[in-house]
Amino acid sequence: MASTNIPSFVELNDLACKKVGGEILFATDDWFAVAENLLQDNDPVWWEGEFTLFGKRMDGWETRRKRIPGHDWCIIKLGIPGVIHGFDVNTRFFTGNFTPRMSIQAACLESDEDFPQRSSEMGSKASEEELEEMKKLHTEDWEELVSMQPLRAGIPETCHNYFRVNSAKRWTHLRLNMFPDGGIARLRVYGEAQPRWEGIRPNELVDLVAIENGGVCVGYSNAHFCHPRNLITKARSVTMADGWETARKLDRPAVLELGENGVLKYTGCDWCVFRLGTRGIIEKIEVDTNHFKGNFPDSCTIEGCVLTLEEEQRARAPHPERPHGDFDAFQWKAILPIAKLSAHKRHFFKGSAVTVVGPVTHIRLTLRPDGGISRLRLWGHKAANANL
Repeated sequence: MASTNIPSFVELNDLACKKVGGEILFATDDWFAVAENLLQDNDPVWWEGEFTLFGKRMDGWETRRKRIPGHDWCIIKLGIPGVIHGFDVNTRFFTGNFTPRMSIQAACLESDEDFPQRSSEMGSKASEEELEEMKKLHTEDWEELVSMQPLRAGIPETCHNYFRVNSAKRWTHLRLNMFPDGGIARLRVYGEAQPRWEGIRPNELVDLVAIENGGVCVGYSNAHFCHPRNLITKARSVTMADGWETARKLDRPAVLELGENGVLKYTGCDWCVFRLGTRGIIEKIEVDTNHFKGNFPDSCTIEGCVLTLEEEQRARAPHPERPHGDFDAFQWKAILPIAKLSAHKRHFFKGSAVTVVGPVTHIRLTLRPDGGISRLRLWGHKAANANL
């Protein structure tokens, strides 16, 4: 049964969205709206009074009313292979046309070369030849992560249908089943990347916090405009919404003053904490304020420490004043001291600007006093005995 409460797994990375490389490989039907819409990065939108040659324009995947035996389904290739902790099956704006039931299956495949060529067109459906090709792949036998479950109408109060997954396996592909037809606006696949670290050479420089390398946000002070998990996405940001932006501090001074170190005098700050994909030694840093022109932070710092997963879990527990985590009790070491930031710019720090503090498992990025940055890159080396 779908959960009505917002679960903790929604703080994790979406392994299937378009911006991390998620892809639709096959769909039985795309009559009203194509399956690719499931993986769009933005929230669903409503186009009042807009119609296409095939019916009402909808922002999601919507199939025709089935008049033949069977049910509709599609195959999704995850943009980032990994462990899945939960799904959000969002039916927003599908009120009299949402699919009443669905299930989700998964597989870990070495390649997707055997799938037929995808033609993403409204008003289309899979040909008999394509269906025969798919039969050979036996996707209906993939492991079931979510059994057949009812969905709810796409009004604000009921559109989010959350399903928790209890599996530690690594997955690369999903099969989303509609029973029997209808519409779903978005599918969010929340989890953690599981890269093949054994193939990384000890001296190879890698982005230790990147989403594809297993980085994950585990705590933050504020995400009023957008979530800090955006900081570790693959490509450079495309808009201001594709980054981390906090609310303005209400207790900021009425008149700002400059401190001796060249940064503004502020007591307030915002922070976020990331678990690295592996224990590593950070040597080079990029802080990108792309698109943040009138709302970039004055300065930032980056600290590191070594935490066990048990310590992390305790720190992530709800706190009366910090509902998204309290990490102050740990011994943080400064990797990047106070660094002045500028608008709409990539800031690189290396050499003497970066303090090598040895292996770390977690980092804390602090913005002063508030504002937004778009990307954080932490290049370094995998440490010996790097298991967290």
